[in-house]
Amino acid sequence: MQTWMTILLVVQIMTALAIIVLVLLQHGKGADVGVSFGGGASAGSLFGASGSANFLSRSTAVLATTFFLCTIALAYLANTRAHAPAGEPGAGVLERPLPAPVQPGLPAAPAPGQIPGAVPQPATPAGGGAAIPTN
Repeated sequence: MQTWMTILLVVQIMTALAIIVLVLLQHGKGADVGVSFGGGASAGSLFGASGSANFLSRSTAVLATTFFLCTIALAYLANTRAHAPAGEPGAGVLERPLPAPVQPGLPAAPAPGQIPGAVPQPATPAGGGAAIPTN
């Protein structure tokens, strides 16, 4: 299952980058004036008068469809992975078994509010004032 998710993620990223490139290559609605001054001569020679616009728009549609199919497949795989039986590698965080208790002989975790490895401080005097060191 993890292999399929990796493959789908790679395909989705590649199609997203290709869509970005194709959208940037396409001419807008107001590009007709630029084409009349020779701006679209290179595209017109390869695909014909309006062939590049059709090719780029169809390629964008195919890549967009691929992108959405990968998104749906990734959502489905993530949903089935979240509902895996407890104890399996795909199980969610709340469905995993608890870790083993701490073994005796190991240092205990510090109490809340304590800094691990800190040196204990002497208690303040009963008067509530600050302790004055004596030398």
